Amino acid sequence: MKIISWNINGIRSADEDFLDFINKENPDILCLQEIKASPEQLEPKLKKIKGYFSYFNSAEKKGYSGVAVYTKEEPISEEHNLDIERFDKEGRIIKMDFSDFILINIYLPHGGRQKENLNYKLEVYSYLLDYLEKIKDKKVIIIGDFNIAHEEIDLARPKQNKNNTMFTEEERKQIDKLIESGFVDTFRKFHPTEEKYTWWPYFADARARNLGWRIDYVFVSDSLIPKIKKSFILSEIKGSDHCPIGIET
Repeated sequence: MKIISWNINGIRSADEDFLDFINKENPDILCLQEIKASPEQLEPKLKKIKGYFSYFNSAEKKGYSGVAVYTKEEPISEEHNLDIERFDKEGRIIKMDFSDFILINIYLPHGGRQKENLNYKLEVYSYLLDYLEKIKDKKVIIIGDFNIAHEEIDLARPKQNKNNTMFTEEERKQIDKLIESGFVDTFRKFHPTEEKYTWWPYFADARARNLGWRIDYVFVSDSLIPKIKKSFILSEIKGSDHCPIGIET
């Protein structure tokens, strides 16, 4: 089984290259973040992709946030909330129960360039960690845009960014807590020393210069690790300021 995640940064701007990407990679599950649209705003080719069931959780605010899941297997159930009013209104999560595992597609808040939303971000992480603690004995895959670079290896310029949003000590500790609670960063499991990124700022020709950050992750319950064959970052795929990531079992 192949599961891919991609912060698409606006699904309505997706073109034929996006559909070609799906046809080529042929994921069993495709998780998208920051779709910035509601289902009724989508063209039929994006609303219903052949061979997939489609699920959307859109923000109340138009053109903002939102997540989607395309899956070949119909889930047993799905939920769209974390019981935080602001977070839930922003359409940032889809939780799905499958017969063999729980899938959580998530788009965590950025925190703000001036850290104006950092407390909100940390509150969301606290709720998320509490929720995961309750289901830690189950097989869980949590995937998406976490908006935090965990270690210095996870961004091109760690020293210059040590006090900046997405790399503050407070934020990095949230990933520590996630791992301490029994979840495994699959990319680091298979690529412990590889410097590879999933997001590049639009300014200063950052992507061409590979001045990026690894802020998109696939975490899995420790019990699932024996089933994971590979974890990957498709940094050559463009169409967004993020690139796709994924795992194969």
